[in-house]
This record gives sequence, structure tokens and C-alpha cells, in this order.
Amino acid sequence: MVIEGKILIVDDDQDILTAGKLLLKRHFSQVMVCNSPENIPKLMSDNRFDAVMLDMNFSLGENSGAQGYNWLKKILEIDPQSVVVLITAHGGIDVAVEAMKLGATDFVAKPWQNEKLVATLTTAVLLGKTRNEATELRHTNKLLAQDTNSAQQQPLLAQSSVMQQVHSLIERTAPTDANILILGENGTGKELVARELHRQSLRANQVFMSVDLGAMSETLFESELFGHKKGAFTGANEHRIGRLQAANGGTVFLDEVGNLSLHLQAKLLTILEQRKVTPLGSNKAIAFDVRVIAATNIAKQDLNNEVRFRQDLLFRLNTVEITLPPLRDRVADIQPIANHYITFYSRKYKKPEKTITADALNMIKHYAWPGNVRALRHAIERAIILSESEQLSTDDFQLSHVAQTNTASELAAVQTSTETAELNLDKVEKSTIETALKQYRYNISHTAKALGLTRAALYRRMEKHVL
Repeated sequence: MVIEGKILIVDDDQDILTAGKLLLKRHFSQVMVCNSPENIPKLMSDNRFDAVMLDMNFSLGENSGAQGYNWLKKILEIDPQSVVVLITAHGGIDVAVEAMKLGATDFVAKPWQNEKLVATLTTAVLLGKTRNEATELRHTNKLLAQDTNSAQQQPLLAQSSVMQQVHSLIERTAPTDANILILGENGTGKELVARELHRQSLRANQVFMSVDLGAMSETLFESELFGHKKGAFTGANEHRIGRLQAANGGTVFLDEVGNLSLHLQAKLLTILEQRKVTPLGSNKAIAFDVRVIAATNIAKQDLNNEVRFRQDLLFRLNTVEITLPPLRDRVADIQPIANHYITFYSRKYKKPEKTITADALNMIKHYAWPGNVRALRHAIERAIILSESEQLSTDDFQLSHVAQTNTASELAAVQTSTETAELNLDKVEKSTIETALKQYRYNISHTAKALGLTRAALYRRMEKHVL
């Protein structure tokens, strides 16, 4: 049986090279020989070897092994993961042992026994392939992490004073490993802040793992976060690594953590305290190292209610707390955000980049934006698609003409008027969803439940009505 592997034999004795190649090519897919160590750098730059057989002495009368030490060091400088098997005479065992301390993997003595040489090189090749695969995997993971971290195209735009304070908090806390809790209504950009914290952290080259706890059923909570072994439950047909373990070394973003039930909150607290997970079906705990950033749209007073949320978990999550204001409270940010999306969607839909009229700009600055930045983004996207002129006008946005109401009585008057006079089904649906969102403080899970919808169905309707 021929093993898939590439071996390099380095020796100044042509007989050794010939004998070694004749023997090893019957057992390994590729065997190359080199009679001068000066050729090693060029050979290694052109090839990836799973194992290198290296003689210890290359000059007549030389038996100190100094030349072998020198070339061993150079090989490991070129590729620290190289697997080097030394060739030494019987009297040079001590030299070989010393070389192994410097990074060699094993040695064979001249004259060698064929079976022992093949066994030694088989082990070396398997080790080399494992090291090469591990190196490739690390590089792949690094590239994936960089790609994931750069995938978020929207920058965290902020000109308002309140958002400048948020930026200041990010800059001060990102380089630490402190747990962060981000509060804010839906659509305010909590995940953007989490990604920015990760980007500025010492873990920036590692994975950013976003976990939507609000969309995760209770039955899948442990399997998703902790992983499971094959056969752990019906349908577990293969081993699966949990999200926390998969993000080891990086950052985990726990979105909508406030929607967890109390007993799942207890499990999450235990895991965060112990920093170990036990996959379902296993008895072995696995340590993990992640930075935890959590977010919720639940109001602070509700989080402080121990009937709703475990206070010990709250203390664990909010070493630092960042509150994102709604878009209606940061009017100075509306224009730069709108301009960003006008450019983005003009390019996406291959349309000439448009400007926005003064009236339209004034309208979007005074609109309530119950869906915050997410709603503004959808409004800009729709306007870019539908507009037939060089400028975006008020008609292109298809917004409700009800601006942000200042008092409860004004809101009630608008709702009453809509309820009694409006018979258009789309408008009634939009009004009903708006009312429910406000009643439940834009908590998607609670609003969806009250309306008898799934979260996904509610999101689709919010996008349809630009909410």
C-alpha cells in the first residue's frame, strides 16, 4: 500500500540517496533526493514536504553533527511545522538526541533496517500531514474571520453627541475582555456596535459569532450553544460543535438575550461562570475562551425585574453597559445615514447616484422612524428602486405623513382617526402593527405573539410597510 506523502532525503552520499529512494518510493507517493544541503531552501520554496530525512554530517571526517544542527535550524526557520527525521551513524546517537531537542522529530541510524525506516517515515509523514492540515486550517479560519468581520458593509455612522458618547465607550472598552451589554430598540444598530467592539479588540483576527437567542427554540438551545454527540437525541446523526466552542478565541454576540426563559438564563449563567461546555451526550467538559457581548431590546426597568430576568446573569453580562438611543433622538445622524444608503443602493441596483430634495430631507428628519435605522434603510432602498427622477422626493419614500407625535393624546387621536376612517386593508395592517410595536416597546417577540404571527412573518410585514 502506497501512502500519499512527499519525502525529501538530504545526504551527500549518493549510495544512501539511491538506496533510500528505491526503498521509500515503494511505500510513499513521492520521494525526492538532494545531495547538497545548499539546495534545501529552493526545494522547500517550490514544494511542501510531509517529512525531511536529513544527514547530520556533510564533509569528510566530520562527525560532530554541527552541520546537521545548522541545517535543521534553517529548515525550521523556513517552515516551523516541518517534520525532520535525522540520519546518523551508530556512534552519533547522542548527536541525534541533541538535535531532537532542537526540534527534530526522530532519527534513524546507518545502516538502517528497512522495516524500521519505513515505519519511522510513515509516522513522520502522518505527523507532517496533520501539521500541514492544521496550518491550512488556521490560515483558512483567519481568512474566514477576516471575511466575516469585513462582511458588514454598513459603518457605524454618528454625528450626534449621544452617538459620539457611544463611540467613546467603544474605544475605551473594546481592547479589554470585559463583557458588554448593549441596550436599545430594534433597528438601532446593536449588532453594528458589537462588531465594532470586536473589530477594535485584541480578538479582531478571530471569529465573530452572532447568535440570535430570540429565534432559537428552547429545545435547540443547548445543542446550538454547547454542541452534541452523535446519538445524543433523535435526529443527532453526527457530532456537532457548539457555537461557544466554535468561537473559541473570538467574540460571541448573544442577541436578544432578554427573551430567554428563566431556566435557560440559569444554564447560560453557569456556562459563563465556568467557561466550560459539556456537549449533549458527553460527560467531558470542554473549556472555551470567548469574549461575550450581549444585547436586548428590553427596557432597563424590565431587566431589573428579577421575575423577568436573573439579576446574577445581568451582573455577569453588563460589566459595561452601552445604551443606543432611537433614531428619533439622534436627528443629526439621519442625513449621513441616508446618504450612505443612497450611495450603497444606487450601486447595488446600478442606478445613477441620486440626491435628496430639501423637502424629503426635512420629512425624514422629522419622521418618527419606529423601526429606527433598519426602517430608514428599507425606505431608502425602496425609494432608489422606485424613483424615476434625479432626486429623491417625498413621494418616493411612501412614508406615513404622521410625523413623530409629541403627546399621548396626539397619538391617540391619530389612532382613533385611522381606526374609524381607514378601510384600506394594507393601511389597517400597517396601523395595527405600528400600534402593537409601540405597545410592546418594539419587542419583536412579544409583538409577534400579540398579533398571532411568527417573528419571521412580523419582520416580513415590517419590511413591507417600511416599519
